Amino acid sequence: MIINQTLGNLSGNPATKNIDYLDMEWFETTKRIQRKKTRQGTDVAIKFLREGQRLREGDILFEDSEKIIAVNVLETDAIVMSPASLLEMGTVCYEIGNKHIPLFIQNDQVLLPFEMPMFRWLEASGFKPGKQSVKLLNLLKSNVEPHGHGSLGASIFNKILKIAAPKDE
Repeated sequence: MIINQTLGNLSGNPATKNIDYLDMEWFETTKRIQRKKTRQGTDVAIKFLREGQRLREGDILFEDSEKIIAVNVLETDAIVMSPASLLEMGTVCYEIGNKHIPLFIQNDQVLLPFEMPMFRWLEASGFKPGKQSVKLLNLLKSNVEPHGHGSLGASIFNKILKIAAPKDE
């Protein structure tokens, strides 16, 4: 069975049919092309055409009169932090993002996939990370625009500087 799009989500559609879950790791939800089997053994080929499209918990991939195939994101070990202030939230998100590690915000907590070096770095930096098994569901979209270092016009900051610079008359 080839899946090109989602048909909705279980959260807005109370299921009265048999639900066959397609278990996925958090990092598989962003893959454009993949083959997997559902819990009940149905072969599924996912082929999304749009870049940046991702699957979410409960997304309906297939539905007929008897059955629904829906996404189930599996739990995984994660670093979990509950920032004490907005400043701490901004700082920890900046530091994690600067390392290009996927970042999740759920229930007023910052989460990222567990890596011992990152866990130790966060502890050494004064944060209070914890380790939990959770579903990583709310991946922050972080479109990093291509930018160059040293060429005007390559970043929004440089564009602002160029606009604000005094004009030669």
